Amino acid sequence: IIETRNLSKRFKDLLAVDDVNLSVEKGECFGLLGPNGAGKSTTMRILAGYLSASGGTARVAGFDVARESDMVRRQVGFMPENNPLHEDMRVREYLKFRARLKGLNTQKSRARTEDVVEQFALGDVRNRMIGELSKGFRQRVGLADALVHEPELLILDEPTAGVDVELRHELWKYLRELNEKGKTIVLTSHYLEEVELFCSRIAIVNGGKIVSCGTKDEYTRNTGTLEGAYLKVTKGETY
Repeated sequence: IIETRNLSKRFKDLLAVDDVNLSVEKGECFGLLGPNGAGKSTTMRILAGYLSASGGTARVAGFDVARESDMVRRQVGFMPENNPLHEDMRVREYLKFRARLKGLNTQKSRARTEDVVEQFALGDVRNRMIGELSKGFRQRVGLADALVHEPELLILDEPTAGVDVELRHELWKYLRELNEKGKTIVLTSHYLEEVELFCSRIAIVNGGKIVSCGTKDEYTRNTGTLEGAYLKVTKGETY
């Protein structure tokens, strides 16, 4: 469902994404790990069709992200870190608006809004302004937004950052259910246990490059933990 070849992104003197070759299978839960500034979020924004690449190619769900970005955005549910929700809109109003932006007609957008409100337990806050919501409810709204148009692929950038332990486990439950139903998920997180819990394959990014990619078992075979392998790889050692 994702295929990149020599993907790169430059911001003036900064090469944020450097010659990235990546393949993700349909139905897979794939993890991206790396230190701050490694290029994870930039890569995700390119794959979601919200940022143009400087070089190389990427295809998502069969569509070229450079030439068919509108179609890519319809196939992808993207939840960025610090999701810029419309704080002056009510939850149900916002989700319906987002569904229409993503190509659903009036009837379908209304039905899908009710579906995701129920799925993410937003019933009690459906008529509240988003700006009044707690961090936890805002994260739920972000996930509902990402899924309201029933995308093929879900790209999540730090989906549980800043939430308490109870809500983190609740969000994990939602993600597990989605993946078990066949939804492809690409996930980045600073919580290594989160990636280890969900992802069957993991790529480690450092300095804009993918410096390692393998299965969870391959990472833990020699070091015992994903954390041990991650620290070795990001320090330039062989795990």
